[in-house]
Amino acid sequence: MRISTKGRYATRLMLDLALHYDCGFTPLKAISQRQNISDKYLEQIITQLSRAGYVTSARGAQGGYHLSRPPEEYTVGDILRTTEGSLAPVACLDQNSPCSMAKACVTVEVWAKIEEAVNNVVDNITLADLVKKYNEKGGGNYVI
Repeated sequence: MRISTKGRYATRLMLDLALHYDCGFTPLKAISQRQNISDKYLEQIITQLSRAGYVTSARGAQGGYHLSRPPEEYTVGDILRTTEGSLAPVACLDQNSPCSMAKACVTVEVWAKIEEAVNNVVDNITLADLVKKYNEKGGGNYVI
């Protein structure tokens, strides 16, 4: 399983908003510059996150984006599933396309354990955890 740039950038974007949570709305251009990610690409990602209700927006001179909820209420899994879809390592585990051979398949148990391990990691790391780790590593001196 690979996480695409969209999933990685969405996580960085959300972490940037979490780092600036107490500062009000953050312009997408500022995030683009801090993260060295194209603002056009971030516009596509922020649209998905906005539709999911993860961010709110405001227009005008003091406008931009802000997390809809506190950073501790978002998991990395939430963000990745919003941008990537299912995190299942194989299609036969996806709820939308179950495999007709799943009951007799021996290897499906391997794929299910991999999916369980991935979900256990991404669903137990919040944006607040990432903010804490960022600050422990020295803040602005590290790429997020």
